[in-house]
Parts: sequence; C-alpha cells; structure tokens
Amino acid sequence: MTDTATQPQAVPQSPPADERLANLVRRFGAQPAVDPYGMQAQFPPAATQALAEGFATPLPDFGLLCVDGDEAGKFLHSQLTNDVEHLPQGEARWYGYCSPKGRLLSTFVGWRDDRAVWLALARPLAEAIRKRLSMFVLRAKAKVVDRSDTTVFFGLGGAGAAAKLAALGVAAPGAMAVASNDSLACVGLPAVTVAARECPRWLLAVPEERAEAVWAELHVGLTAASSTFWRWTEVQAGVPRLVPGTSEQFVPQMLNFELVGGVNFKKGCYPGQEIVARSQYLGKLKRRMFLAHLDGAEPLPGSDVVTETGGQPCGQVVLAAPAPQGGVDLLFESQIAAVESDALQAGASTLARQDLPYPFPAA
Repeated sequence: MTDTATQPQAVPQSPPADERLANLVRRFGAQPAVDPYGMQAQFPPAATQALAEGFATPLPDFGLLCVDGDEAGKFLHSQLTNDVEHLPQGEARWYGYCSPKGRLLSTFVGWRDDRAVWLALARPLAEAIRKRLSMFVLRAKAKVVDRSDTTVFFGLGGAGAAAKLAALGVAAPGAMAVASNDSLACVGLPAVTVAARECPRWLLAVPEERAEAVWAELHVGLTAASSTFWRWTEVQAGVPRLVPGTSEQFVPQMLNFELVGGVNFKKGCYPGQEIVARSQYLGKLKRRMFLAHLDGAEPLPGSDVVTETGGQPCGQVVLAAPAPQGGVDLLFESQIAAVESDALQAGASTLARQDLPYPFPAA
C-alpha cells in the first residue's frame, strides 16, 4: 500500500497571465479579446451620444510601474525625457524612455505621491521596461516594481463621470493633474470631442481587490464602453502609447512628443538625450505624427504607411482604433514631404487626414 504522506504534493499553479486577465475582464461583464495592444474588454456597441454623456471602461491593456526609495526621483530624472525631480504631487506629466540611439522604448503618464513615482504604460511592455530600468539602478536608493498584476485601470469620460469619481471619494482633477485618496489614484487627461461635445477624460488606478466594487459603482449611471473606445480617445488626443510593435522605432519628435509636453530640453542627460536634442535644434524636422481616418480594416501598430503613387513606404502606424462613426481612426508617423505631396495608404485603404488637437510649430 502506498504511503500517500510521502508522495510529492502538487503545487497550486497560478493561471497564465492572459487567462488571469481574461477572467478579470469577465468579472466586469465584458468579453475578453487580445489584439496587438494587449488584452481588451469588449462590451456591446453603445450610442455615441450616451458615451459623450458619461462612460467607463476597464483597461486591461494598461500596466503600472512603481519606483520607490529615497532616490527614486533622482534616478528616474536621469533616465526619462521629462523632469521627474521637480514633479510636484498633484501633477501628472508625459514621459518617454529612450534607447541610447534616441528611440522611444516606451511612453508613460507619470505622477508621484509621498511613497513613490508611478508610471502607467502599455501592459505588454511593463515587465521588459522594469527589467531595463532596474539594470541601471546600480547604487541608487531606488527600486523598480511592476505593479500591473495588483492594479486595475479604468478609463472614464464625459460630464457624468466626475460625479462618479466624487462618489468614490476622489475629486475629478483637471487635465494633467492628479487626485487620490487612500487607495485610488486618478489622473486627468486631455479632453477630446465626442458627438460634438467636449469630453473630459480620467485614468483611474484601483487596487485589484477593490476593482469589482469600484466597477459596480461606475457601472450605475455610466455607459460601459469597450477598451478600444478608450484607445480611440487616445488617438483623438494625439498622444502616442507605444506597444511592442512600435517600441524603439521613433525619436520623440517623430511622435510630436515634445508638443504635448513629454520632453524637457533643459533637464540633465538621459539615454539618447544628445540625439533628441540634435533632432530639435539642428535642421528642420522631416518626420511627424499625423491623425487620419480610413474606411477599411484596422492596421497593425508598426505596419507600413505607403504613398498611393508608387506604393513607397514613408511611415508607420502608431496607434489605431475603431471609430464610433465607423471605419478606423489612427495616428501615423510619416515623412512630412510625403504627406504634403501624395495621398497615403495603410493596408489597402486611403488615409483621410484629420486635424490634430494641437498645432505644429512654425518651420
């Protein structure tokens, strides 16, 4: 007879990351789906007018890095494109992390509290960026931790969302401002136009153990929107979120990152800083990011944009999402000369240029 007490016991295994995220999405009443931007939460299509009045969406494709320690700000200041040492509590900033060649590895929206500096980014990049940053901590009193598995993000928008935030004990902050309570952090982001109405937006970070209760509160009175709708609002805001297909492809100015306040040209050195500065001050910029619409299949991030005459590659898709009115809206990077002289295509579809919410500087 076998002595079962001496047999090796099975060790409980955590579900794979995708399965775990999919189960989380289902608990919010959404259908999980994976695309090149990460895990998505899908709800039935909603009327654009209802979305403009107030919406909420889970964002399983967002991740979070926490950098804490006495020298966290000083360390990140030496690594990122924007000022971290002088970032006050209550303010958010766009940040980029570059390779030594000045190419953006990731973009972030960042803020700080009395414990740490927090960097929200595309979840598929979070662990790789954590490892890379950690390689350069050396003797600095700082530690980089990936909090993506313990934090859930929600995107909120429209006038009705402010009241829901207040019910959660968080005053709705203005654009690029931060409000928090004991466990929730809310970042105000630039507004976009939805159904001809200005739609303020907020990014809400919630501990996973509170996520279902918070969603239950948000879901009453706000329209449940798919996470791809949030990505559409990012496209409309003209601010890039890099993913594996676009990481290390662009100097910040190619993505208009300095125009949205993501680069500080007066701060000290960081990886790639010399190339970024040279791109700014020596010669005319030859590449920029543009906003467009197409009627056709959604192109992949990093896929080619080509001239309609001759089919020559001139740029890449940066961020794309289904548009509420049908078709696809996207941000694409391109040679300025190609945009000015020829019609462009992504996939088999012609791009119809739209206006970005900010102007390009005069040449």
